[in-house]
Amino acid sequence: MVVDAIFVKLSIILVIALVVSIVVRLLKQPLIIGYILTGIIVSPYFLDIATHVDSIKTFSQMGVAVLLFMVGLNLNPKIIKEMGKVSLVVGVGQIILTFAVGFMISVILGFSYLVSTYTAMALVFSSTIIVMKLLSDKEDTSTLYGKISIGLLIVQDLVVILILMAVSSIENNPDIYSFALQKVLMGIALVGGLFLAGYFVLKPVTKKIAHSRELLLLFSVAWAFALASLFDYFGFSIEIGALLAGITLSVSPYRYEVGARMKPLRDFFLLMFFVLLGSNLEFANMSEFILPIVVFSIFVIVVKPLIVMTLMGLLGYTKRNGFLTGLTVSQISEFSFILIALGIGVGHLEPEIMSMIAIVGLISMAGSSYAIAAGNSIYQRLSPRLGIFEREGSKVDEGRYHKGDDHEILLFGYNRIGYGLEKAFRRINKKFLVIDNNPETILNLARARVECRYGDAGDTELLDDLPMSNVKMIISTIPNLETNLLLIRKIRLLNPKAIIIIVSHQIEESLQLYEEGATYVIMPHFLGGAYTAHMVEKFGFKKKEFEKEGAKNAHDLLRRQKEGHRDVLHERDNA
Repeated sequence: MVVDAIFVKLSIILVIALVVSIVVRLLKQPLIIGYILTGIIVSPYFLDIATHVDSIKTFSQMGVAVLLFMVGLNLNPKIIKEMGKVSLVVGVGQIILTFAVGFMISVILGFSYLVSTYTAMALVFSSTIIVMKLLSDKEDTSTLYGKISIGLLIVQDLVVILILMAVSSIENNPDIYSFALQKVLMGIALVGGLFLAGYFVLKPVTKKIAHSRELLLLFSVAWAFALASLFDYFGFSIEIGALLAGITLSVSPYRYEVGARMKPLRDFFLLMFFVLLGSNLEFANMSEFILPIVVFSIFVIVVKPLIVMTLMGLLGYTKRNGFLTGLTVSQISEFSFILIALGIGVGHLEPEIMSMIAIVGLISMAGSSYAIAAGNSIYQRLSPRLGIFEREGSKVDEGRYHKGDDHEILLFGYNRIGYGLEKAFRRINKKFLVIDNNPETILNLARARVECRYGDAGDTELLDDLPMSNVKMIISTIPNLETNLLLIRKIRLLNPKAIIIIVSHQIEESLQLYEEGATYVIMPHFLGGAYTAHMVEKFGFKKKEFEKEGAKNAHDLLRRQKEGHRDVLHERDNA
């Protein structure tokens, strides 16, 4: 009967989580907010369903372990090497400055040095899960600001891991400044040792079992929980063991498949973690925390982005990339909650601090989600006032690789469709300029002596600087309605005679683009079907003709792969 009662309670909690998450998704908010709100709904303050359900606590611990396992899975040394100077400098600088300012604000608000230290650390870090999802939805993971943001988040993850290792090694020690350096050094040594084990032992093992997806998933789960339990047994923590389990598999060529298959497990167990967090929030004395909540929320949403913008400006980047990168840090991390929970567990903090940080998290996550999604629009409004965050003279991210302004064609977006168009322009001997917001694409084009320029079609300042008055044709392969509408209106104002060709994936959007003045709208899916129908009509059942077309297509795909082209679904799956 007890088991039945627990099962019923968990079922009710899951149904409530589903309903709340649907509402949250309709509001275009991250699901983490829905999970925390679910916890509040089932807490003793409302439905009182989560009380005495120990399974939730167990699931929540598993959620943290799986999350850290997947973080470790992505900490491949190659990724760290590719972060670049700007991500490292901005990442470390943002951590130091945000912590220092946050600590001072916390002390001024009357918190002790110990509480202020934890609070400042919680405010420093930003949510990798939320930012990656939002960048992926915008298809901005390959842009310059997207790459810098991802590198910055990796730096944050590395630092928070060391902090979690240090805090979890303390057993009710009231002095946070007596962190056991030996434990940290021992942890670093274990990382090195397990990395070698992963390369020389786990790599061949995973290769042998990788033929079975089910077996690979089972091995990964078993390895994560076995190592987590082993570290817990020897006096470290479950979190450290799970993290190191992921790091040891990060050198495996099958880490992407392991990560993709572990995501559903992570999401389910994290649901329980945030439900437990929400159900344990204390609201009885929250009136005395109203001022700190307001101040810390403003600090996270406004001051953190300003710090990043200042650092990027000092490094010579344009105010636009600084602004968009700054927006990505305008929330706190899921690790912030884990850090505060550890602080409560070792006796450093009272539960009310978790409630305060959770509310700041809800506010900042909600605000940043809208801000990141509407980043380009917000920038256009604020651009005239952001000049103080940009150094005078040439910028390191301007990326001009062309001479003169006598181009006949402007091509916005090179990857995928633009690749074939660029080859066609060469064949018909037309002078063209490629504009793309992927810095690697621009560098590759420049090396190939293709006239190109780094930039975003949604940036009005870039459009003002382009030679649109005299061009004969403008093509946008960017399937973003807002960007394309801006582009069409700008062109029609400056050059009514220009041919405007736009890419779109939605029928309704295509019709709207025609109404705004597009000359022709490309719909890739329909064109693909039309071309296939054309081949069927032309070749009938002649297999050799289809094989010739297939060979040409395969050759073209290989060339694209060598140039670094990636399909949309692959980019989103890895985000």
